[in-house]
Amino acid sequence: MPDATTVWLFRERLVQAKAIDKLFARFDTALTDRGYLAMGGQIIDATMVPAPKQRNTDEEKAAIKQGKIPERWKEKPAKVRQKDRDARWSLKYTKAKVKEGADPTAFKPVDLAIPMFGYKNHIGIDRTHGLIRTWDASAANVHDGARLPELISKQNTGSGVWADTAYRSKKNETFLERGMFKSNIHQKRMPRRPLPEHIARANAKRSAVRSAVEHVFAGQKHRMGLFIRTIGIARARIKIGMANLAYNF
Repeated sequence: MPDATTVWLFRERLVQAKAIDKLFARFDTALTDRGYLAMGGQIIDATMVPAPKQRNTDEEKAAIKQGKIPERWKEKPAKVRQKDRDARWSLKYTKAKVKEGADPTAFKPVDLAIPMFGYKNHIGIDRTHGLIRTWDASAANVHDGARLPELISKQNTGSGVWADTAYRSKKNETFLERGMFKSNIHQKRMPRRPLPEHIARANAKRSAVRSAVEHVFAGQKHRMGLFIRTIGIARARIKIGMANLAYNF
């Protein structure tokens, strides 16, 4: 069996060759050749991929956010190599779950905002087969909606695009309309106003389709145990890309 060093060196060669996009495209071509066409429209979403938390001072954090190397680290090249300056903190929101049959007058649990450190895996799957057709990786603080144009596949035989409210914006709606795509992106609730019943029903129908993308993320997190232990966005992108490729296998 190959040891950890052998695997690490192999992955480093993939990083240097920037090979992951070509590998992913080659396997997608193989899927298409065997009849697994991208069909039925596409579902776009993103999930956080955790990385080891960095313990830095406020001064060091400020320098990292500006894209600089903290002054204290410049005299310690080994420390710089062990510090991930590309990963970022972000909040993961979890909806509160209300038990069925609970007393409506009782205290309702609140939604949770869980801070997480690491990267994001942005993917687009085809609705028919649930295979990953497009993907990208970024720091955890990148807004999901900004990546929609990069994740849209023109190879899909269906025009429908499903995504949650993070992707709802005038810019994205215009982009989809110009590309002859049908937007099935969830509509947002107006601030301090309840969601109209007809929009709530429409969102529920969209959720029934959009939920398929969660199976991909669940498989990567639980079965694969996806976690970024490498340093820097270039290596993280290879790790995430390989996980997406392995999921399609």
